Amino acid sequence: MKKMLFCLSAVILLSGMNGYGAEAVAAPSTAEVAANALFSVNNLWVMMGAALVFIMNLGFACVESGLARAKNCTNILFKNTLTPAIGLLGYALCGFTIMYPGETHWLVGHLFGFAGFGLHEPSGPAIAYKNGTITYWTDFFFQGMFAATAATIVSGAVAERVKLNAYLIFTAVYVSLVYPVIGSWGWGGGWLDALKFHDFAGSTFVHSVGGWGALAGVILLGPRIGKFVDGKAMPIMGHNMALVTIGVFMLWFGWFGFNGASALSANPEIVSAVLVKTTLAACAALVSAMLCSDVILKKPDLSMCLNGCLAGLVAITAGADCVSVMSSIIIGLIAGVLVVFAVLFFDKILLDDPVGALSVHLVCGVFGTLAVGIFSPSYTFLSQLIGVVSVGAVSFVSAFGIFFVLKKTIGIRVTEKEELRGLDISEHGAEAYSGFQIFTNM
Repeated sequence: MKKMLFCLSAVILLSGMNGYGAEAVAAPSTAEVAANALFSVNNLWVMMGAALVFIMNLGFACVESGLARAKNCTNILFKNTLTPAIGLLGYALCGFTIMYPGETHWLVGHLFGFAGFGLHEPSGPAIAYKNGTITYWTDFFFQGMFAATAATIVSGAVAERVKLNAYLIFTAVYVSLVYPVIGSWGWGGGWLDALKFHDFAGSTFVHSVGGWGALAGVILLGPRIGKFVDGKAMPIMGHNMALVTIGVFMLWFGWFGFNGASALSANPEIVSAVLVKTTLAACAALVSAMLCSDVILKKPDLSMCLNGCLAGLVAITAGADCVSVMSSIIIGLIAGVLVVFAVLFFDKILLDDPVGALSVHLVCGVFGTLAVGIFSPSYTFLSQLIGVVSVGAVSFVSAFGIFFVLKKTIGIRVTEKEELRGLDISEHGAEAYSGFQIFTNM
């Protein structure tokens, strides 16, 4: 049996190398066989990680729709369905080459993040790409999922009052141009990389970029009708906390790919440590958010706990590869408290964020990035601060500019009548749940 398996393996190996030709070929060395096996395993893990990141879109859809009112459920699900499609197409058209310009475009690519348009069929053997770790296509597949995630963050913050066409146009421009330009500064080997700014899996390049875009949208849109009365925030309850809980666990599950596959290899020593620190940070943030909400609000709040879990995940994303296990727990504990105070703060300054995206992705994305400079001896706080400030400035100004142009042209907010009826009927003519047609004539 062993002899048969050996012969079969030899036939497969030789046929792949020589196309079943008659000419003799040299047997691969042990080192070559090992390199090819490791190459296959690395690619398999990163592709699986990309699939986990992709399923996070379902998590976002559940969280956002559950925290919104039932009359806007279809609208939110529609946006979350279109966002990854637009994000991936835009990233394929120009985003990937902008974000990773390569050494042949050093001046333009490293300063502005531009190398050309479209995906390019790589020349030479696949194993020659990225020092033999992953293929060109695996790299695009994984990074494209991150691009789509950044845009999804904006969706929740502007929910229940944004025009669908304005949101989709913003998403296309922001993901295709702004996100990859900023990402090229660090992940593409640009000037932040030269400063030794560190963002392992995207606390800044994904989460805070999305968070700054969300902040611009929230400011220009204004609050939902009835959210603030006489300068005081009024509760507008979501319609399905079970759906929110499912969504958070789906996001937590997807984060194992988000952080774990960001090593861009299947190195068990690195990946296992990253997964442990990612999980413990989420757990610590859940507990601290529960305790904090119990003290501040006098009762433990489920929505605060769920956002606390996401806050811990966002915060550890920047340094999951370089901080200690105990540091990851501390980072999670701080993030869980921080997100509770951030939610209350944004209500205090009259910024209406229905899902807490600003508190989770922006505030805790910034904190997690700065935490790398505090808890990791390999990186400095100054470099992390420069990265946070520069990314924040460009992200916010760019997003504000896009939303402002849309506001002055096609408009970004639905009418008062449409908002009261619900965007399911106003924008789609279809309900997620029956019973809101009674508002049609309002």
